[in-house]
Amino acid sequence: MKILQQTLCVVLILFCVNVSFAQKKSITGKVSDSKGAPLAGVSVKVKSTPNGTITNNEGFFKIDASSSDVLEFTIVGYQPVKITVGAQSSITVTMSESQTELGEVVLIGSRRGGGRIKTETTVPVDIININQVALGSAKMDITSALNAAAPSFNYNKQSGADGADHIDLGTLRGLGPDQTLVLINGKRRHQTAFVGLFGTRGRGNSGADLNAFPASAVDRIEILRDGASAQYGSDAMAGVINIILKKDVNKWNITTGWSGYYDHKYNALNSYDPSQYYTSHKIDGGTLSLQASNGFALGKNGGFINISLIY
Repeated sequence: MKILQQTLCVVLILFCVNVSFAQKKSITGKVSDSKGAPLAGVSVKVKSTPNGTITNNEGFFKIDASSSDVLEFTIVGYQPVKITVGAQSSITVTMSESQTELGEVVLIGSRRGGGRIKTETTVPVDIININQVALGSAKMDITSALNAAAPSFNYNKQSGADGADHIDLGTLRGLGPDQTLVLINGKRRHQTAFVGLFGTRGRGNSGADLNAFPASAVDRIEILRDGASAQYGSDAMAGVINIILKKDVNKWNITTGWSGYYDHKYNALNSYDPSQYYTSHKIDGGTLSLQASNGFALGKNGGFINISLIY
């Protein structure tokens, strides 16, 4: 009798296990955003279980779950979604974005195209409006303005150094100018054929001349302050500078500025002598700058041409 009872218990346990497994079914579905575009990499998990999967490049997924299970859909930048399986075998999920743009969209240092802003990148990125910086610091060229605005950018004007007087090479993080990748609208900018000599900054290197085009053509500059050779190549060891050009159409942008250095006379004690103000006070190194830019539409498909000038 006791053996019969034990046998019935074992049969009953096996029956319960079979019933529980029979309740599992294959669930398929597709995840998309509010505009209908498929979302890849969405985490699909059965709540309170380790069972889960992710969506493929077309937004499709497949997972085993029972009718009473709750599926959780999560991805960075979108609001989480929870759905009870019930009698469904195919599920369509629409996820809404959980953030809004707070500023310019960063193009470098991110493997995800849309929905990423500078405060959410995994690496430090400086966003610099070069025209605003130039007006506030009395800097007349791009390289000098970046030197005043970006903490990782280093540059000094050369004098008596042959061709280095005319080719202004800047560096990031103290490395050579040929280890900084310069992009214009995300495309590589060519380096100069000049090699620095005579003890100049970046001696023995060739870099990109940032002053080879007018600052009036630039909308903003993005500086990736960390090395990114794994993503962009060995010439991005020091970082990446991405120059974004203006896209304004039928809008004139005209700026002018003047800067100079006031030279004062000091006495033998190396202190300023006010009595010599009018006889020794003079301007040394005055600079005048005039910049203008405008864009003209081409065709009906959003094409344009931008003309920028600097004097």
